[in-house]
Parts: sequence; structure tokens; C-alpha cells
Amino acid sequence: QVQLVESGGGLVQAGGSLRLSCAASGRTFSSYTMGWFRQAPGKEREFVASISRSGARTYYADSVRGRFSISRDNAENTVYLQMNSLKPEDTADYYCAAGSVGWAIQNGDMYDYWGQGTQVTVSS
Repeated sequence: QVQLVESGGGLVQAGGSLRLSCAASGRTFSSYTMGWFRQAPGKEREFVASISRSGARTYYADSVRGRFSISRDNAENTVYLQMNSLKPEDTADYYCAAGSVGWAIQNGDMYDYWGQGTQVTVSS
């Protein structure tokens, strides 16, 4: 069982940056691929980024590649999402997820555990 708690969301102007964190409980954090997803009001959940168990491999949605960066600290049981050059269309609730899946899996249904989300609002 893994519990995930996101933090770091907030209100930022377009062009600004935010860093999201996701703290995981349990001693098996390093055995999971970690992903970030987002859901905007009235829209379906979408994949943002994922990172392999060791942190050596990362994968991004086309919409965020080059602006967002996912990383993890297995000693601290934490995964991060650094978001730069934010746009109003990045406004959404952001969720981290853990799964016993490949490092480039974009299908959220294949992840096992989810956090409660943190809200990100980007003003124009």
C-alpha cells in the first residue's frame, strides 16, 4: 500500500514557475514508476510525465515537453514536477500516481495508487 500526498500548487502568472512535490509513504517507493497527471475543469484526465523506478528515464506529454521536468528522490520517497514557462492552458488539478508499470505508460488506469491532487492556476 502506498499513500501519496501532493503539494506545491497555487496561483501563478503566465510565464512563471511552480514546483510540485509528491511525498509517498511506505518503503517500496523505489519499486514504482511514478507519474504526474492533470485534469482541467470539464476535461478528461491527461498524462503529463512519468519517471522510471531509478529515475534514469523520463517521458513527457508533447504539451509539456521542454517546459516541465520530472524527477525523484528515492531516499526521500518523493517525486517532483518542475513546471516552467507556465501557460493558462496548464491550469488544472495535478495528481501524482504510482504504478507497477513501464516507465513510459501514459494510461492512468494502469497506475495503482493516486494522490488527492493539488490545484494549479495560471493567470494570463
